[in-house]
Amino acid sequence: MASTVSGEPVDLPGFFADLVRCETRLYNALNDRLRERHGIVTSQFEFLRHLRDHPGARVADLAAEFAVGIGATSKGIDRLERQGWVARLPNPADRRSSLLELTDTGLQVVGAAEATFAERLAELIAGAPMALEAAAQALAELRSALERDRIGTPTG
Repeated sequence: MASTVSGEPVDLPGFFADLVRCETRLYNALNDRLRERHGIVTSQFEFLRHLRDHPGARVADLAAEFAVGIGATSKGIDRLERQGWVARLPNPADRRSSLLELTDTGLQVVGAAEATFAERLAELIAGAPMALEAAAQALAELRSALERDRIGTPTG
């Protein structure tokens, strides 16, 4: 099925396939480098970075940010907690949830991994510099619209 953008036909299934395959390949390549250098994978890095930048976040906050289920998010936090990188603290406003905090070790891990992540991502996207700005703008607009309309948000 084709749609039009600025009067030009766009192959929407092809666009979707390209988008998903690019994301998968980038994620896998970042996983490999982060695992090799820091013993973590991309999803763990993203959780750690989010918690560093949003102190006092809850599991539900992470689940909403990353559009994944609360159960899967909680299990991911359990793994980070077992590594000694995250601590669950009592939430004074709601005893049913915990506030998440990076430990000193978690801060060190995310700090070291952030440089690796940025370096590897820059290497990976260097092959298409002309398209990067347009792609970044288009994806930001698409993400904003999807989030505004609560599309693709897990229910549990």
